[in-house]
Amino acid sequence: MINFKKHSGIYTLKAKQELNLPIKEAWDFFSRPENLEKITPPFMGFKITSEVESKAYSGQIITYKVNILPGISSKWVTEITQVQEGQFFIDEQRFGPYRMWHHEHFFYELPNDKTLMEDKISYKIPFGILGHLAQKLFIKKQLKTIFEFRKQTLNQMFNG
Repeated sequence: MINFKKHSGIYTLKAKQELNLPIKEAWDFFSRPENLEKITPPFMGFKITSEVESKAYSGQIITYKVNILPGISSKWVTEITQVQEGQFFIDEQRFGPYRMWHHEHFFYELPNDKTLMEDKISYKIPFGILGHLAQKLFIKKQLKTIFEFRKQTLNQMFNG
């Protein structure tokens, strides 16, 4: 399930996915920044350019290169601002293609060794009215495609 809303010039994307994976294993996979490349569509040209620790921690800075449009790449710098082991972590863009990017990752233990994963991304696009037009024309679609790819990939990896 992927939903979008707009409020005060900020867009919010919410996505949920159930995984046939105990919460500890889900946490171990998602709290390792190097695994993000595995669940990002190849057309994004996603590449971590900084050295990363084995697990996310508060204050961690991670740099990336990512295609924002075909043939146009951007440098992206995020900071892991909060981590609650086994429950959630939050990353925020420090420099990059968005005016603001705040991504909350939540993990909930379900019966039968399953995990519910929820993402909430609040983002603001630069360039005023042109940015809002870009949201309607391609940004929303691109983000939806990324999360659909991720859902399909995670289903193949963990849901058999």
